[in-house]
Amino acid sequence: MIKSEPQELLNPPKTIRKKSAIREWFDSILFAVVVAALIRWFFFEAFVIPSSSMEHTLLVGDYLFVSKLHYGTRTPVTPLQMALTHQKIWNTEIPSFLDWIALPQFRLPGFSEVKRGDVVVFNLPVEHPNLYKNYEAVLPNLKPYPIDLRTNYIKRCVAEAGDRFEIKNGQLFVNGNKSVNPPEMQNDYFMAVTTPVNETNIFKKNGITEFSPYTETYNDTLISNDEFGYMIKTTSETALKLKGLDFVKHMDMMVLPNAMRESFIYPDSDRLNWNKDNYGPVIIPKKGMTVKLTPENNAFYGAVIQNYEGNENVVLKDGKIFQQGKQIDGYTFKQDYYFMMGDNRHNSADSRYWGLVPKDHIVGKAVFVWMSIDPDPAGFLNKIRWSRLFRVIK
Repeated sequence: MIKSEPQELLNPPKTIRKKSAIREWFDSILFAVVVAALIRWFFFEAFVIPSSSMEHTLLVGDYLFVSKLHYGTRTPVTPLQMALTHQKIWNTEIPSFLDWIALPQFRLPGFSEVKRGDVVVFNLPVEHPNLYKNYEAVLPNLKPYPIDLRTNYIKRCVAEAGDRFEIKNGQLFVNGNKSVNPPEMQNDYFMAVTTPVNETNIFKKNGITEFSPYTETYNDTLISNDEFGYMIKTTSETALKLKGLDFVKHMDMMVLPNAMRESFIYPDSDRLNWNKDNYGPVIIPKKGMTVKLTPENNAFYGAVIQNYEGNENVVLKDGKIFQQGKQIDGYTFKQDYYFMMGDNRHNSADSRYWGLVPKDHIVGKAVFVWMSIDPDPAGFLNKIRWSRLFRVIK
């Protein structure tokens, strides 16, 4: 009689190897990176404000969250990129992506469409391979990138798809109606004074960060003789406050005259004598909208039709648009477009200088400031702008 072996001897228990400390750290870091990358791609992303183009709505050193859900998350065009990077590996000049694979872009359903008044983050359209060299005078160091890796810009949408947009003497008009100006919007002012002022007491205490002495006539229609004063960028409310000081002779907002063509204004055409204070009127393209291609329309819409609509063999020549070698006299747009401007109206490189923003370049809606650090004061606690923490962006 053969005696059977105990079951535990026939099937000895498997020994579970305990992970090394290094392996546990690696798994934890990998899990955290994957989760952070998914949150960043699908839900929201953190940004910091590097320039003054949105002052005083957003200040240099504001850290904000941008919602991807409002307008719908975009699927990646460039899948071969290092997680949690954009264009380059942190603190290096090494590209963080490979353009070996390019996928078609789709947008998931969102809560809303881009609306007038929204503060929007988008990819800079003119980093297109066919366009970036044309804008080096306005935006130095541009380089060509895929759509989803073009430089992130933040501006306010002042005209949405289908709007008739115009600027008259510095005031925006949409569909024939005067637009409501953002409460913290800034413009250039000349403050004529009887004596030099204490810049710290007068300017910095009133939130004015951009100012300089000015002694030449800047506009013959406003000043007949040379006057001493200061060029400042500020809000209309602060300008009115300073105007009441006893040493201020007068305060004038600087507005370029109508029909005076300004350098680098979009589009670069002799047919359109526009400037930053007098622009348009233009119709902002809407998906399905058809426009007649007149010489003026060719100047404004030509680069859009050639570079942002996915068309092939489009050529702009002598003020005309040719496709497949044949001149076209009408065009139906394939996506929505938007006109974006900074709230610091006289110190913003925006749609007035490089054109429209296509919908496929929209990243998300700026929601709130979670941290704000002043770059000037010494000492960490003095740098934090406590009043701006968790401020909703309007």
